[in-house]
Amino acid sequence: MTADSISPQLRPMHLVTYPEPAPPRLVTLATGTPVWLVTRYADVRRVLMDPRFDRSSLHAKDAPPLLVVPNILDNPDGLLNQDGAGHQQLRGTVQRAFTPRAIARWRPWVAAVVDALLDDLARQPQPADLVGEFTCPLPVAVICRLMGLDHLERARIRDWADHALSGGAHTADQVIAAMTEFGAFAGRLIGERRREPGDDLVSALVTAGDSLGIEDRHLVALVCGLVVAGHETTMTALGNIVVYLLTDGNAARTALAESEESAATAAEQLLRHVPLSEGRVLPGLLRRAVEDAEIGGVTIPAGSVVAVQTNSASRDSDVYPAGPPDVRAPLPVPGVIFGAGPHHCLGAWLARLELELGLHRLTVRFPLLRAEFTPDTIEWHEGQLTRGPLRLPVSW
Repeated sequence: MTADSISPQLRPMHLVTYPEPAPPRLVTLATGTPVWLVTRYADVRRVLMDPRFDRSSLHAKDAPPLLVVPNILDNPDGLLNQDGAGHQQLRGTVQRAFTPRAIARWRPWVAAVVDALLDDLARQPQPADLVGEFTCPLPVAVICRLMGLDHLERARIRDWADHALSGGAHTADQVIAAMTEFGAFAGRLIGERRREPGDDLVSALVTAGDSLGIEDRHLVALVCGLVVAGHETTMTALGNIVVYLLTDGNAARTALAESEESAATAAEQLLRHVPLSEGRVLPGLLRRAVEDAEIGGVTIPAGSVVAVQTNSASRDSDVYPAGPPDVRAPLPVPGVIFGAGPHHCLGAWLARLELELGLHRLTVRFPLLRAEFTPDTIEWHEGQLTRGPLRLPVSW
């Protein structure tokens, strides 16, 4: 079985299907590398939290090839590819900025950004593009303010992100050139904040990194990773959820409109139900076994690459009810869309806040919002690790 054979053909995002939850089985990446596919909720949680499966060994000298074209996940200096004490030390430089308490202080400002964007949307001629006017600029504005990058041209950030998460949309040379430029920018930014620190996340991580003796190459990778991860996945999730709400999931809009609290519950269910990608580039989050380990009754040998399929796990009927999500019901168990264990997404609470406020206020402000598209006419952003709509024409 190849990676393509477990991935769906191009189709409307809300119709994407994933491998049925089952015991771990071998599939093959596009590079020819065999990989153990893990799909059941309990097995996915086990792999993500078990230290016998790590990220750093994916980049060891004996590691097999994983991607045809490089991207930001390939950088061995990045936070994602550190494990153990080194990972905890690097993560600790920024973790306090992303705790639920810290993110709660951002609520009034994020709400103001949402309202300003919706004001701008209301002034646009109809049909208006919801991606260009709302789902894209919201997370970009938030991460730029958090990192003190309001002066930076937003198109430049989007271009770097496109290359950083490329899954074939760009050549290897194009990705390397863009990532070199991105890294040089981050290096200059770190130097500037070291000389003149401000009240922003980059200044805080430079101060913390210097006190811990963290090398600049790790700080550069961390800055680049935060810029990309801080907006790309939220932007994609928001756009894909809007597609669902304006097509099959129209009934969920009532719960979103009721209150911010009900919107928060609904957003968790929608994150579980609406995928970020088709799994065409990679079949899941990758780890490598550092010793023999039994998962779901299957022995995975040391040195094997493992892919955990969080979208399949999020539909595991042993854990979640089948069918459309009950947007009024809290998740019965912790979700795995943001991962689990040591590499649980740093920005999960920030993403939740943006989705909660964005979806709630969009639904309240535009109760008669309607799609001027059909699932078949949506143009998707292809060739990336994530897959979201390029444009969403809407009227109200």
